[in-house]
Amino acid sequence: MRQDLTVQQMSEDDDRSPPLDLRCGAAPSINKARNCSGEAVSGSGSSTSSSIPASVPVTVTEYQSQYPDQVLEIVLENVLQFLTSRRDRNAASLVCKSWWRAEALTRSELFIGNCYAVSPDRARGRFRRVRSVVLKGKPRFADFNLMPPDWGAHFGPWVCVLANAYPWLEKVYLKRMSITDDDLALLAESFSGFKELTLVCCEGFGTCGLAFIASKCRQLRVLDLIETEVTDDEVDWISLFPEGETCLESLIFDCVDCAINFEALEKLVARSPFLRKLRLNRHVSIRQLYRLMVRAPQLTHLGTGKYGPSEVAQRQGDTEPDYIAAFAACKSLVCLSGFREITPDYLSAIYPVCANLTSLNFSYATITADQLKPVICNCHKLQIFGPSIQYVMKDFRPWLQRAKNFVNFGFFL
Repeated sequence: MRQDLTVQQMSEDDDRSPPLDLRCGAAPSINKARNCSGEAVSGSGSSTSSSIPASVPVTVTEYQSQYPDQVLEIVLENVLQFLTSRRDRNAASLVCKSWWRAEALTRSELFIGNCYAVSPDRARGRFRRVRSVVLKGKPRFADFNLMPPDWGAHFGPWVCVLANAYPWLEKVYLKRMSITDDDLALLAESFSGFKELTLVCCEGFGTCGLAFIASKCRQLRVLDLIETEVTDDEVDWISLFPEGETCLESLIFDCVDCAINFEALEKLVARSPFLRKLRLNRHVSIRQLYRLMVRAPQLTHLGTGKYGPSEVAQRQGDTEPDYIAAFAACKSLVCLSGFREITPDYLSAIYPVCANLTSLNFSYATITADQLKPVICNCHKLQIFGPSIQYVMKDFRPWLQRAKNFVNFGFFL
């Protein structure tokens, strides 16, 4: 009975020569590999198999050689789960077919640098356990209006496939994509555990789409709208976040060029104890900023919105709040931006946090280099600094030479 057993090769991906005692008598057989559901399926190797001649002895070790393939894939899956680098995972998938399968089964983040490089169905067919999707559309020169309108990069075909393939999806990052309100509605309704939505340089949707996200995604942690065009549909999307304590960690809407319900925003910030990033649009005044900072002293990233006196407050002769105390209470603040319609007299309010700042962005500010110098001279840990184009590099050269941690200097038009 031992002589009737067949001997299989260790793997369809293994090109090594068989042992000397098997080279003449053993023929390749159908290899078994484990699919994503854990069942055994036929490999893509040769479909012919033959029995071992009676003259060839079969040892216990050779009899067990059919099992290491399945064990190897199980080990690979457990090891690859700890491989987070996208480049490393791509390299691992090129080793052989068994590694290619194991890497696909364990990949949780899908990065597609060009939405036309692969079809949604193709991506769904290979990756079955995706929880995070990063998708980029138009090329970079689209930011300078060098592409015709309605060029493409539509999110619609992708969200339809994602909704059917990955009901457990938690994170979506889109850059230079064309998105509609219906796309956002489908996104919000399809994923019950959805947590993060980041839209960078996107277009095509309005506040109606944001209302779907705010009302349906009850576990939302991140809602970042960065340099994105949002149409004003006159929908109060801020007030549609769920009542009670929220999971919000980041809320960025400085690019939304329409007024918001500040009372609803203040209540939202107050019931978001995990909020760390908040960037406001130009319709939020400095007095309103003060009220938000008092509600959320745990902030690490802050975009100030309009950084100047309110005309209504000036007419009524109201006393100015203690902005210095509000900034001093935010001891974890490391990133400051915004400063739209700035009044230089209010710059002294940020002095208490300058020592801890690692990023400072004045790209929207209309102040001179002399007015800015007292601020940056106290920023000893600054790594990223973004002034406007009006500043002259020589004005900051002595300070830059003393800044040991400085890594990035950006000019903004």
